[in-house]
Amino acid sequence: MYEIVKKELLADKIFEMVVKAPRVAGSCLPGQFVIVRTDEESERIPLTICDYDRNEGTITIVVQMIGASTEKMEELNEGDSFHDFVGPLGNPSDLCVEENLEETKKKKIVFIAGGLGTAPVYCQVKWLHEHDVPVTVIMGSRTKDLLFYVDKMNAVSDNHVTTDDGTYGFHGMGTDCLKSLVNEGREFDHCVAIGPMIMMKFVCLLTKELGIHTVVSMNPVMVDGTGMCGACRLIVDGKVKFACVDGPEFDGHLVDFDLAMKRMKQYKTEEGRKKLEFEEGETHHGGCGLCGGDK
Repeated sequence: MYEIVKKELLADKIFEMVVKAPRVAGSCLPGQFVIVRTDEESERIPLTICDYDRNEGTITIVVQMIGASTEKMEELNEGDSFHDFVGPLGNPSDLCVEENLEETKKKKIVFIAGGLGTAPVYCQVKWLHEHDVPVTVIMGSRTKDLLFYVDKMNAVSDNHVTTDDGTYGFHGMGTDCLKSLVNEGREFDHCVAIGPMIMMKFVCLLTKELGIHTVVSMNPVMVDGTGMCGACRLIVDGKVKFACVDGPEFDGHLVDFDLAMKRMKQYKTEEGRKKLEFEEGETHHGGCGLCGGDK
């Protein structure tokens, strides 16, 4: 059992939990995720790691209530425990690997975080700050009431906050803010975008136009988190990939976002899942992530 040692409401229907999980905390890196279950009968929920403390043996996750499973998680309080807390899974961010540090320091990096994407962005930015890599962050939300981690992000980056409705910070979307910074003479050669699929798509359209290499995290399409369900099947540079096994990060300019969003909608119904399984045949799922399955 994995004890919840801290719980805090960050914004409307968004809460943070710090969970005692020493083995995960001992080996995880930014960009990776965990699979959580509240009890033996619960749905498996993949969540990107938001922060970790190796000394305390804790992992921080941020959860948004969007359905029965996450509402069940919200009912847990400090002192309660998760039945399962498995990880770290997926590949760490290329930026947050010490072997790559000298090359990373040469980059002019901008992060664009949309909504809940602020949580995994913070994990990467904090790591980079601790390793003396300066970065710019654009964190956006629909409105002021949905913003969180503003102070934390200010402490570790050159942070620019945007809201769609102008209730806080820059009035506009993350792409508008990026355009504004570039027009002011700021230069970037590497972008990391994490957030809703539609946001990442339009970030990639802009950065392709601006000639900025862009990495996206495809965690929004993950369901089972092991490659077996077929939910996170993607086409990247014309090839079949699975977000939970091959990612979750990919070159955003090579991801077929339109197909991914259409497939997400289709996957939500039982009829849609059966149709996808029939059409995709042996490439429908990626196995357990260890043996390679049918990839």
